[in-house]
Amino acid sequence: MIKYIEINKRPNALWRMVIVNWQEIHRRVVSVAGAKAALDEELGRLMLEALRADVHSHLGYATFIEYVERMFGLGPRETEERLRVARALEGLPAMGAALRQGALCWSAVRELSRVAVAETEPAWLAVASGKTVREIEALVSGRELGDLPEDPASPGPRRHVLRFEVTADTYALWREAVARLRREVGGELDEDDAFLMMAREVLEGPKDAGRANYQVAMTVCSGCGQGFQQGRGESIAVGSEVVEMALCDAQHIGDCGTDRGTHVGINRKTRRAMQTIPPALRREIMRRDGGRCAVPGCRCAVFIDIHHIRTVSEGGKADPDLLILLCAKHHRLVHRGLLIIDGSVPQGLRFYHADGRVYGSRSLDPRAIEASERAFVALRGLGFKDGESKRALAEVRTHVGVGASVEALVRGAIGVLTN
Repeated sequence: MIKYIEINKRPNALWRMVIVNWQEIHRRVVSVAGAKAALDEELGRLMLEALRADVHSHLGYATFIEYVERMFGLGPRETEERLRVARALEGLPAMGAALRQGALCWSAVRELSRVAVAETEPAWLAVASGKTVREIEALVSGRELGDLPEDPASPGPRRHVLRFEVTADTYALWREAVARLRREVGGELDEDDAFLMMAREVLEGPKDAGRANYQVAMTVCSGCGQGFQQGRGESIAVGSEVVEMALCDAQHIGDCGTDRGTHVGINRKTRRAMQTIPPALRREIMRRDGGRCAVPGCRCAVFIDIHHIRTVSEGGKADPDLLILLCAKHHRLVHRGLLIIDGSVPQGLRFYHADGRVYGSRSLDPRAIEASERAFVALRGLGFKDGESKRALAEVRTHVGVGASVEALVRGAIGVLTN
């Protein structure tokens, strides 16, 4: 409510003064926010009912996504999220009531519903009280469905979401930039690959072939091996494959004096950066392999890394016979267990898919590849090294076959590794 009063501030001058009832405005804001939360709960519940009743088909729409987009203007991703939350709230009555009453906003419930179940619902509601959505996101991060708030969070990496709204000319330039990167790498690029290559370009890759690609600050825990990459003041957990990539071709400073472990930068004793690959040897490898990725069929010649066929974590040394060039995409696939490289440069290199089939084979089994990748990640999570995990899985596949389940692969590989 806004009131106007007129006052005489000086002779012959009439002034209008605005008096704002801020308490009333606050009350209305809170009321609208509560009503919106209640509508969010109702919208999600009705969307789920509409999906189960096949409403979109009765109206002539091909998919429920199309129906929701036309009726409510929601995109596919938001539709899936609202349906997920609505399903979760069917088993979380107290959380649903909190949303209807405006005690929690929809964004907070969206995050809490990723981890809360009926047994843990009271604990999550208690710890979320009075916290912002950002704080709740931090609480939920690294926890699985059914975990309690006091359970230790997994320090592993998580995916991050970037959303941009840009002008038409910026969008046009973005498309041209991605097209150019595709031509340079000689293949397709998804959004993650495109952003990665652009970021490396902006951060300036090596102009000298003897200098390592990795010029970012990364801390690696000496106990568990978890890596944390510095991103403008924030320490961001990265995957084990990223740590292995950095160990292949990076600069090191040794112990940084923190409780997390080894840092990448300047060595305290020598005051100089120490590279995994000496500059002269790096130039030799670049000349020998023509500056291109060694994977058959790959034409990429930008941001090339040197890869240790025998990983650094297993004692791999700077032996030119066991060093090859890989592009960023193939380097990451190797350390994720999706691409296996065996042999040596003098004796010949052999390339395989995760299911053990020769690289480029047309008879790949997607389910077997996924099972092998998940088994590899599980073994790495148990503390086994990159190379030994791959060798154990290759041995197990000869006995259980390529169609084995993840559990069978992991169990068999642990047997090989512990005998």
